[in-house]
Amino acid sequence: MSKVGGLTLLAPLTASQELELLPLIAQGRQAAHVLQSSELTPAERRRLQRRVNEGRDAESTLLRATLGLVRRRVRERGFPFVSEDLELAGVEGLVNALRRFDPDKGVRFSTYAYPWITKLVNQAIRQHAGLSEHEMTQLLALQKLLRTDVGRTFGAKEVASKLGVSLATARDLIETNQRFADRSVDEFDEEKVVPASVPSDTHEAPRWVIDELRALCGKDFDAFWQFAHKTMSLEELARGKGISRQAMTKRIEKRRRAVRESSQAQRLQAWLDQQ
Repeated sequence: MSKVGGLTLLAPLTASQELELLPLIAQGRQAAHVLQSSELTPAERRRLQRRVNEGRDAESTLLRATLGLVRRRVRERGFPFVSEDLELAGVEGLVNALRRFDPDKGVRFSTYAYPWITKLVNQAIRQHAGLSEHEMTQLLALQKLLRTDVGRTFGAKEVASKLGVSLATARDLIETNQRFADRSVDEFDEEKVVPASVPSDTHEAPRWVIDELRALCGKDFDAFWQFAHKTMSLEELARGKGISRQAMTKRIEKRRRAVRESSQAQRLQAWLDQQ
């Protein structure tokens, strides 16, 4: 079975399956709190301990069923570091989220956990790359800028103006980002790690994004995804496909028009802007 950060990955839960686990988690945590009391009979302690165990089992199921989101987020970042290292950081974020997750708030766990996963993965990337926190913030800002118009290349002067940095800093950021984009996602197994029932909240990487872009982009999905989301250059994509940069530009622009004209255009752009 597939593992993420040393933990066995389970199939993602449906909304109804997750709802069945939440009361068990809440009851288990409450039972653990009550168990701290010394004024309990042995029978009461056994009953409460059963609830604690059921709650922990439910938490374990919820966590392992969300591991696919960790792997997805690591793949999305597209950085040329050992995936296992970043996955471990993502799992740490997932565990932190589970500890703080309130089952009574009515929010899907994957939605709540996504920012925690992203934060820890970004921290790991920054440490691997030897970047300061400020440099990492600038790099993420550059990536967000590049996603606003995937059909063209931003020059250093424009990047400097948009981000409010010096021309030299802009050039360094572009070079660093290009170096980070030089990784392949060929080993990515879509069927194993894409959650099948993630909620349609634009704060995470849900199945609807993949499904919508696949339908709109067809055979160009991989190229569109890598360029739009991973900020790979047109030159790299063109070399990979064995075509000219001009031909790749036309293909990407064709898919961009399809995305802009789709019924999900605003929703897709909102999600991309938050990555």
